Amino acid sequence: MGVDDCEVPKMKVLQTLPQNDLNAVPAAAKAAEDSGFHMVCTMENRHDPFLALGVSAVATEKIMLGTAIAIAFPRSPMVVANACWDLQVASGGRFVLGLGPQIRPHNEKRFSVPWSPPVPRLREYVNALRAIWRCWETGEKLDFRGEHYTFTLMIPNFVPPSTGQAPVPITIAAVGDHSLRLSGEACDGVRLHPFCTRSYLEDVVMKRIEEGMAKTGRTRETFEITGGGFLATGETDEEVDKIAEWVRYRIAFYGSTPSYWPVFEHHGHGDLGRKLNKMTKEGKWDQIAAEIPDDVLHDFAAIARYDQLQTAVEKRFGGAADAIYASTSQDIRPAIPAEVLQDMARIPTAFQGFSKHW
Repeated sequence: MGVDDCEVPKMKVLQTLPQNDLNAVPAAAKAAEDSGFHMVCTMENRHDPFLALGVSAVATEKIMLGTAIAIAFPRSPMVVANACWDLQVASGGRFVLGLGPQIRPHNEKRFSVPWSPPVPRLREYVNALRAIWRCWETGEKLDFRGEHYTFTLMIPNFVPPSTGQAPVPITIAAVGDHSLRLSGEACDGVRLHPFCTRSYLEDVVMKRIEEGMAKTGRTRETFEITGGGFLATGETDEEVDKIAEWVRYRIAFYGSTPSYWPVFEHHGHGDLGRKLNKMTKEGKWDQIAAEIPDDVLHDFAAIARYDQLQTAVEKRFGGAADAIYASTSQDIRPAIPAEVLQDMARIPTAFQGFSKHW
């Protein structure tokens, strides 16, 4: 399954990879492929997001591979361009790049990277990647000059052989209005935060994405929306309840942060966000989950046993998102049965396939 297979609209279910030990990755990636998951993803928390995908690329044949996400600014676009190129070759065109800016303290204090407004810089980053790839694939002269990045030197010794594939799709993590517009303007897709409801996605997120698309003439059919909510599932009610309580805590955790309050405000829950924020400042982290009522929990998540999952996912995500994460944690990877994944793949989506134009 390569990029071409995305032409048949279908809901995709993504599985996270274990990243604590690369020795465990081949078996996990192959198991995800054999089970019928559509993509395996890596995160950049404690480990590099590209290495595990390189291992997965040579251990699998069909499943898509993606970073969800790689932190952009600590890496030169040239370095990322090389990594993506090699992954696209090794996977036979199955790689999708997911990028994100991270927040200022992490850039400055964890990565020792100077900070600047992230959206203009990320726009340059995406455009620089494409300029580098066009140079390698088509022979176009490399002459990218921006405020943050300049790339003007490329000699034959540094040009890799053609991938023989379509260009690597670029998706970005987006939360605020400006980054959502950028995704629609310059990218092939968006990776939404799980702290999102269907109503917020349809009423707010899509409007910002469409504003970006209007700037450059991009269309929804070639733009993939991934995420935008949680999934709590398992074989038994007890397993579902356990994951649902984990999701309840995550909703409270994110909801305590002012930058996520627009989602609460959209539903008239502004007071809840402020209460959660006050509780965290008082150190009451072990009490915040209890503040999330069941109706709010269900706004943010599709919650169901495996035998009821297709219906729950279609109600929560169908027609809004094109791909969802089986889990938003690399430590929680539900073993959704192959027949259930096949059922969910029948849920229609607006996305039809990434653009193949360089």
